[in-house]
Amino acid sequence: MPLFEISESGMARHSAASLAELGLRERQDLQRLLRDDIGVLDSNLKVISEEFGNWEDARRRIDLLALDREGRLVVIELKRTEDGGHMDLQALRYAAMVSPMVFDDIAAAYEKFLARMEPDHNRDARHELISFL
Repeated sequence: MPLFEISESGMARHSAASLAELGLRERQDLQRLLRDDIGVLDSNLKVISEEFGNWEDARRRIDLLALDREGRLVVIELKRTEDGGHMDLQALRYAAMVSPMVFDDIAAAYEKFLARMEPDHNRDARHELISFL
């Protein structure tokens, strides 16, 4: 599918390029950019965790875990391959893994995320989540 940039002077077509061709990495670039500006996906999302894998003996990690304003968890998993690997099965697995989470679990994940992103923060994770919702 072609990609166009729209400006006051008109539209400019951009040729298709892979992330690798653009020198972009999945985790260090794309994931970081989305984490820092999740509004490009949906303005009603709040990232609550990155590389989330809060399960006993789980080696699997969700790239970004977000919350929408309705209180639903949103799993954001990034893929660089054309075929997406086994993303359909991975989506089901991750949905099942986060399905038992309750607000206290979400607040704890967000608190941990804040502590990693802003080590000197003194923000109240629970209050921020309640205000967001």
